[in-house]
Amino acid sequence: MKTSEEIDSKFRFVILAAKRAKQLIRGSKPRIRSKSKNPIRIAQLEVAKGLVNYDIIEPKKEQVRKPEEEGFIGEKIRDKGEEPIKKDEGKAKKKVAKPKDKPKDKPKDKPKEKAKEKPKKKKKGDKT
Repeated sequence: MKTSEEIDSKFRFVILAAKRAKQLIRGSKPRIRSKSKNPIRIAQLEVAKGLVNYDIIEPKKEQVRKPEEEGFIGEKIRDKGEEPIKKDEGKAKKKVAKPKDKPKDKPKDKPKEKAKEKPKKKKKGDKT
């Protein structure tokens, strides 16, 4: 088991604090006294003080993936005898919408009449 003094990266610190915070949320008792009630903050303090123990499990040889071949990202290099690769093959052609014919002699709508204004109410003390 290792302690906080041996934490090798900030990523490991974050993972440990997150797992400890989950334990605290589920009802585990805190290992330190803190003014903060936030389980995440308490977990961070516990990990920083080295109160959280953890194991680093090394992967087995069967679990480690080996690179199959050196990869090349980009277009395939073709031989001189091959035909050039056509970029348009396999792509659907775009359909372009044609504008609909609009009648040119369309009658214009009559302008809307303005709504009649309501007479203003007289206020007390007004002399008009």
